[in-house]
Amino acid sequence: MSERFYLYDDTEETKTRFVSFMGENQRFDLAITSTSRHYGKHLVLDMLSNRFAIIGSDDLDEPGYLEQVYNISEEDASELRSFLYEVV
Repeated sequence: MSERFYLYDDTEETKTRFVSFMGENQRFDLAITSTSRHYGKHLVLDMLSNRFAIIGSDDLDEPGYLEQVYNISEEDASELRSFLYEVV
C-alpha cells in the first residue's frame, strides 16, 4: 500500500449550536457549526435528512439554493431561510 497523500489535515476549535424547530409542514433539527475554515460561513447540517451545506448570507439570497441542497419545498425553504438569516 502506498503512503497516504493528504491535501490537508487540520484541527480547529469550533462552536456548534443544536436547534430544533417546527415549521408549518416539517420539523427542522439542525447542527450549525461556526468555524474560520469557510471564510465566515457556517456548516449547516439537517440531522433528519442527513444533508448539509456551507452557508453564508450570500447563499441565502440565491434563488432555489436551499430547496436544492436540502431537497425541500419552496415553502419549507422559506421558513428555513428566515431562521438562517438570524444565524448567519
